[in-house]
Amino acid sequence: MDSIDKAIIAILQRDCATPVSEIAESVGLSQTPCWRRIKKLEDEGVIARRVALLDEGALNLSLTAFIAIKTAHHTDAWLKNFAAATARIPQIVEVHRMSGEIDYLMKVVATDMTEFDRIYKRLIAATDFSDVTSTFSMEVLKQTTQLPLDYV
Repeated sequence: MDSIDKAIIAILQRDCATPVSEIAESVGLSQTPCWRRIKKLEDEGVIARRVALLDEGALNLSLTAFIAIKTAHHTDAWLKNFAAATARIPQIVEVHRMSGEIDYLMKVVATDMTEFDRIYKRLIAATDFSDVTSTFSMEVLKQTTQLPLDYV
């Protein structure tokens, strides 16, 4: 990946709807070579997908919770069941397997505490946990989807 590729993905991270003509002009290429580079970055998996980022508040999703999960079960069967259960709950927007004191950390969005409680009950009914702890975001101080490009 060269400096032109980095410049292209920096632009696409800010706004993936930027026209190829505008990207090409910004990075000093004509449209066809720029499009080819973008296509190559997609084919190589550097660009995993292009999405629209939505505003949670505008969608009435004003509650963000983080759920820390501990389990006594570390089998493939348990993990498959857990992964399937979280996939069935669209309000669970992230699930991470962790090191340290908790096994899994998930991010959940909901309209309010009543909806969160319904989500929580669905989750704990789906599989066996040894401990589940929920914390709630009071304020977002930083949120970005832009990855640093200094390491490629």
